[in-house]
Amino acid sequence: MIKETAIERELIEKIKELKEKKGYTILGHNYVISELQDLSDITGDSLQLARLATEIENDKILFLGVDFMAETLKILNPSKKIIVPTKGSTCPMANSLTPEIIKSFKEKYPNAPVVLYVNSTAECKALADYTCTSANAVEIVSKIDSDTILFGPDKNLGSYVAEKTGKKIIPIPGETGYCYVHNRFSVEDVRKAKEKYPNAKIIVHPESSKEVRDLCEYIGSTGQMMKFPKEDETEEFIIGTEIGMIHKLPKTFKDKKFYPLKELGICNNMKKNNLKNVYEALLNEENEINLPEEIIEKAKIPIMNMFKLMEG
Repeated sequence: MIKETAIERELIEKIKELKEKKGYTILGHNYVISELQDLSDITGDSLQLARLATEIENDKILFLGVDFMAETLKILNPSKKIIVPTKGSTCPMANSLTPEIIKSFKEKYPNAPVVLYVNSTAECKALADYTCTSANAVEIVSKIDSDTILFGPDKNLGSYVAEKTGKKIIPIPGETGYCYVHNRFSVEDVRKAKEKYPNAKIIVHPESSKEVRDLCEYIGSTGQMMKFPKEDETEEFIIGTEIGMIHKLPKTFKDKKFYPLKELGICNNMKKNNLKNVYEALLNEENEINLPEEIIEKAKIPIMNMFKLMEG
């Protein structure tokens, strides 16, 4: 264990040196391992990182997350060099939706706008009218002038948006579109957590099922989860999202306690980012994200439409 810790410390120092020497800004999602969160210049959720990336003057970014997020950074920053530790860090939910599925639904509902969660591929975004995040999905859909929305790929987020807006949400691809981490949270998990921590409030991500959401005190994205403990007097919280947030929250709110709703709430793809492949990516400047110019131009439109609605 001592030897392993020494190796980790050596890698961390090498990563810091390479980052400075080669001029990279490191952006890390809230779900990557704690060591990588600590190494990142900025950590956040997908909306925060997407917007901040446009403000970074540096033309080199090392992104720690999953592939669709890195694609979004490239779409918004086409002239910047964006690399990732591994091309193997992907998202099953994003991959559940394909351009062909979108086209088939658009044929059935030609007048319904397509709103895609940012957890979608660049090729799919290129067919959308708007994108949204878990933080702003309700706001975006409520501002669109249509009572019927094609929404994908997360069915649970779609049902949450339907509840909050009263609009007809048609989920695409349907029952197969969900985050396996959040979809695993069960009513029984909530019951056990409340028994174990009776004084704690439960915060859960909107990617969770309606049955679970209905039992919790607060529903929000990871970015919103970072605000709620400050606004609430409660001293203990049960967190219903990927386990990575249990590292970030206590660092921010040192006087409060946080417990995972489920110990095995782990995104295996986020965890494919590690110290070794981060070091190798910086050393060799490999795993660069490249997208066809046509896809970048088309996929940028729904993202910018999202930003316009948020500002309007």
